[in-house]
Amino acid sequence: MKKPESLRAHLLAAIPELKRNPDRLLVFVDSGSMRSTAAPGLSFEYSYTLNLILTDFAGSPDAVAVALFAWVLVNQRELMENHEKGRDAIKFEADILSNKAVDLSITLPLTERVIVKQQADGTLHIDHPQEPQLEPYYPAGHWQLYAKGMLIAEWESTHGQGIGDIASPHPAPRRG
Repeated sequence: MKKPESLRAHLLAAIPELKRNPDRLLVFVDSGSMRSTAAPGLSFEYSYTLNLILTDFAGSPDAVAVALFAWVLVNQRELMENHEKGRDAIKFEADILSNKAVDLSITLPLTERVIVKQQADGTLHIDHPQEPQLEPYYPAGHWQLYAKGMLIAEWESTHGQGIGDIASPHPAPRRG
């Protein structure tokens, strides 16, 4: 699993108090499961709850929230885009230790795809692909859509809302 260490590194780099005291950030994986679709191959997905615990934290909880959301936007985007999933996906509890410090526990559901491919020599190789990222909208203007050299549609596009489209790899052409 790659995401727990990625999030830990991100928070340590982003939050000065954690950078000074990295041992105050504890990371646990809870309620994990592995799922394969039984499709050809051995690829699978991890699904788990990540539990972050900040002990004796005297920094701003807002700094933790914003840094966490910045990471989630890149690494588990649907928690922010899907209102139903995101409504209560990221949870927290705080033990108030004093006027200056808290123990803060944050949980969030994460998934990770693991691609297993057999190589020409028969060995199996594992890859943890990055999450699909948004690509900027095409600029507004007159658009034409062609298929097999024929114009099949045209329209005037509007300006995007600054969000973008999910980057999706195109399927490889079929042979034979």
